[in-house]
Amino acid sequence: MTHPRSGFDPAASSLAGDVAPEVMAELLSVRSSIDNIDATLVYLLAERFKATQRVGHLKAEHDLPAGDPQREAAQIARLRMLAEEAQLDPAFAEKFLNFIISEVIRHHQAISENRRPAAEGRHDDPSSAAGTGTGTDGTHA
Repeated sequence: MTHPRSGFDPAASSLAGDVAPEVMAELLSVRSSIDNIDATLVYLLAERFKATQRVGHLKAEHDLPAGDPQREAAQIARLRMLAEEAQLDPAFAEKFLNFIISEVIRHHQAISENRRPAAEGRHDDPSSAAGTGTGTDGTHA
């Protein structure tokens, strides 16, 4: 049955008709579990990126660098350990986290770049009036 919103057909397979029906049924059952896990991963990643967006805004507000190599190294070491405990290839887990980290840093850089012009041109920003002889309320100091 095709999913009405996405057009996804969980029974789609190039193996249909080439394997015994009981094997196909078991295959589709396991794939259904995989599909549910994939959906969960997408939503978990979305939540993670919402949290890292908040970090990016905080870093931009305080002129902090987009990356934090010490934090990243600690996270990679932690994830490798968790991967081993979960019987997942630690090298795969590290590659996966490195990809996520690179995307997070890219997002943080974009947040910082998008924030700069707005802050520099604002009249209510005390730093934009510094050295101009004009106060933040438009009066002369």
